[in-house]
Amino acid sequence: MRNGTWTQAMLGEFVAARGKSVDPSRRPEEQFELYSVPSFPSKTPEVVKGKEIGSSKQEVRPRSVLLCKINPRINRAWVVGDFSDHPKVASTEWIIFPENEAIEPAFLSYFLQQNSVRDFLAANASGVGGSLMHVKPSTLRDFPFAYPKRNEQQCIVAAIEKQFTRLDAGVASLKQVQTALKRYRGSVLKAACEGRLVPTEVELARKENRSYETGEQLLQRILKERREKWSGKGKYKEPPKPDVTDLPKPPEGWTGASVGQLAAPEPNSITDGPFGSNLKTDHYTEKGPRVIRLQNIGDGIFVDEEAHISKEHFQGLQKHRVFVGDVVIAALGENPPRSCLIPESVGPAIVKADCIRFKPHADMEAKYANFALNSDLVRKRTENIVHGVGRPRLNLSEIKSILLPLPPLAEQRRIVVEIERRLSVVDEVETAVSTELLRALRLRQSILQTAFNGELTREQEHVHLNA
Repeated sequence: MRNGTWTQAMLGEFVAARGKSVDPSRRPEEQFELYSVPSFPSKTPEVVKGKEIGSSKQEVRPRSVLLCKINPRINRAWVVGDFSDHPKVASTEWIIFPENEAIEPAFLSYFLQQNSVRDFLAANASGVGGSLMHVKPSTLRDFPFAYPKRNEQQCIVAAIEKQFTRLDAGVASLKQVQTALKRYRGSVLKAACEGRLVPTEVELARKENRSYETGEQLLQRILKERREKWSGKGKYKEPPKPDVTDLPKPPEGWTGASVGQLAAPEPNSITDGPFGSNLKTDHYTEKGPRVIRLQNIGDGIFVDEEAHISKEHFQGLQKHRVFVGDVVIAALGENPPRSCLIPESVGPAIVKADCIRFKPHADMEAKYANFALNSDLVRKRTENIVHGVGRPRLNLSEIKSILLPLPPLAEQRRIVVEIERRLSVVDEVETAVSTELLRALRLRQSILQTAFNGELTREQEHVHLNA
């Protein structure tokens, strides 16, 4: 516990009244050391010319402490360094704590990184969700801040950093394992889509001296059934043929087919979500049918982030329904065409805008289609049709034209079994790694809590690091 030598104060006492404004564009050729929110993860400021900085900034000095105002759920505290001789400026998204002779900057920075500070700021933020949430410097006015003498602060910082160095080394090793698992997952899907994961149907048919249905024959059978069972409005339109220009020769017995060609024959087997006023965040309710959003679509897996609408609203959006076993494709965001399968646990649901419902034909393995869409092989082929600056996008017609490698149906089923067998081991290891990373985050907070309770001693370091 803290002893009586710790000074009791409020954070508001150390916040700058107002940072001095600087307009770098008026000094176009001069270079600035810029502390921006996007550069925070690297903990290295950008060095840029004034003409490349589009708005006014705040002047900051080395050893000032910065606390991010926006989206306080992401805890961002940064000590201004001295990386160059250039003038130092910070974006207006930062609250500035100027250097104070009573406070070691790193001590204050670690104090601000505690979950107790983060939670207080989040609970008192203005705005609606994510990057629109922000806090004012005045929010910190009455937040308690106790600190010992400067030399003791330095000892506490040294103890924290000693433990964090060891902790960070362990986290780095865990992240290397995550990277290796991701590469292995990608290599399994690539091998599957190139006909190298299991014996091909051609090889087995020859060995067993029997006939088989090729991928091309399967495709023609699906297309024939689509024409014959068409029940939508207007005249039937042939789905788009894939562009096979400059593609390598597929494995024997395989062909290529577009997502549109492989869809079920009924209407709305490929459809996007409602746009505009038909579905807004205002329509969300605490309970009711589900809304499948971009947040639900992981790399091949369903992420169970819940959003609901009323039963009445749901009834008016039946065109956009999704069902168990459907593939849902993200039309916006990272790694297009990212997709997942709808699990049974979801129940009645619709897709939101920027999500595409794709119901494969009954003679097309939905699991295989999902694996193929998330493979690097298909994503690389799709790069030339992805558009949008910052957030990659595919429209509905572009998604219908995506080329999937199509093996015989029996081979698809064997591929799915083998992928699931291999990736089940990967999933187990990934779960264990994720658990250890969460444990590391909790341990980090435990170290900080112990430090700012005045309990971080040399003896307790050993306890924490071996917990």
